[in-house]
Amino acid sequence: MQNIETQRLRLRHFIEADAQGLLEYLGQPRVNCFLDDKINTLQEAQLKIQKRSKDDSYIAVCLKDTNELIGELFALKEEPDTYCVGWNFNARFEGKGYASESVQALFQYLFTQMQARRLYAYVEDDNYRSQKLCERFKMRQEGCFVEFVSMTTYEDGTPKYENTFQYALLKKEWLQHQSM
Repeated sequence: MQNIETQRLRLRHFIEADAQGLLEYLGQPRVNCFLDDKINTLQEAQLKIQKRSKDDSYIAVCLKDTNELIGELFALKEEPDTYCVGWNFNARFEGKGYASESVQALFQYLFTQMQARRLYAYVEDDNYRSQKLCERFKMRQEGCFVEFVSMTTYEDGTPKYENTFQYALLKKEWLQHQSM
């Protein structure tokens, strides 16, 4: 992936210096879908950084002025022209529009540079911030998968199955909204 700069952000590959920032938001995942990515130590963060730095699917989101890691985007390619997209941000940086700014840049890149035809995202039914972000970009809710997947358990150890929405956006829909 090429580096992408927005007004306030830089989207780039992960680098070693990102380990502490990664630990900050993956050490305490706020959304169950990221529990598999949970890390507990700086060493675990460094190992994860090594893997992500070689994987174009994961994109570090950094403040342009300081290069501080504030979150990540991902775009997993499926089919020749379809991507599963998602995001995970440090809670310290919420409410400043960084998620919207970076997702706008990601969608622009995927649709114009990578020739994506369709983007989709899975969002848990209690993840209201991500639902609002999808809706801000005019992604349509295509359905709800009831008890779709279990990322965690109840106190008694039984699996807690999540209801998960699927949102999607076609390139032609995105282009139409860009021209408005």
